[in-house]
Amino acid sequence: MKLGTPRDWYRRERAPAPLTRALLRPLSLIWANATARRLAKGLREEVGAPVIVVGNLTMGGAGKTPVVRALLAALRERGLKACALSRGYGGSLKGPVMVDASAATAAEVGDEPLMLAADGPVAVGRDRAAAARLAVAEGAQVIVMDDGHQNPSLKPALSLIVVDGETRDGEWPFGDGAVFPAGPMREPFAVGLSRADVVVIVLPEGLDRPDPELVALFGALPVLIVRIVPARPPPEGPLVGFAGVAKPWKVERALQASGADLKDFAPYPDHAPLTASDLAFLKDQAAVFGARLITTEKDYARLPVAAREGIAVFSIRAAFEDEAALSALLDRTIRP
Repeated sequence: MKLGTPRDWYRRERAPAPLTRALLRPLSLIWANATARRLAKGLREEVGAPVIVVGNLTMGGAGKTPVVRALLAALRERGLKACALSRGYGGSLKGPVMVDASAATAAEVGDEPLMLAADGPVAVGRDRAAAARLAVAEGAQVIVMDDGHQNPSLKPALSLIVVDGETRDGEWPFGDGAVFPAGPMREPFAVGLSRADVVVIVLPEGLDRPDPELVALFGALPVLIVRIVPARPPPEGPLVGFAGVAKPWKVERALQASGADLKDFAPYPDHAPLTASDLAFLKDQAAVFGARLITTEKDYARLPVAAREGIAVFSIRAAFEDEAALSALLDRTIRP
């Protein structure tokens, strides 16, 4: 069975570093220095519409895409033509291209853009500035860039970093602070935080408030709380879940918290396309338990159309706890 993100990365106190971790430290320095140089050389282009950048300091699994979706919905409710912007990770198209939700596939544009395109316009391009220019040419009045905190091509009107608020069972959103590949950080914590305007802490079901020690890390930066809740209850009856996301164990935990009768769960690497043998294995597992398969919207978008029959979708949404604070923040950002 393939594995996803190392769960040990997100342990605040990890076992003494084995030889492999010691060997990875020089690679972490190379990664951090390369990121710093790329950011220093960025052009920070302005494209004629405010750009809201949504990113994170870790390699994934913080809840960034649901936050992007919620921001886009809030902007569209204001009557604005808001467009999502993505690199299209995992897709074959270099772009820039506007995603046609009725014809595009995840193999072409990436799973997250295809999912976002169900709600409204999405521009995809490995050259994020070119994709942003295309979005504006297509009428975008505001752009929300998914996963852009380490991308220096556009000048942000607002930079949000999304932080996983899960601190149970020894988990900590930044692990022990080690930079990839020795740990989950994309760059050193203080360096990444220095470019942020707002911190968004994402809380799963079962956590009423974020850990005060976590909130204190962000100093004077505004902190918004977002709760991840099911868009609808999971189907009744026995279920076998699977997910190819950065933290698949969080999907398993969310299904259980939502009341799903979860008999088994299979984790896969983030963005991993499922092979015919993967699908056969999952169907066999479901048959063992007399269960139905269930997965995330993101994973469902990657499935071949012919393989989707009978597979339930576990839909979630991000709800901002303080809608007035969000509204004020957007007012300041999109004001002419």
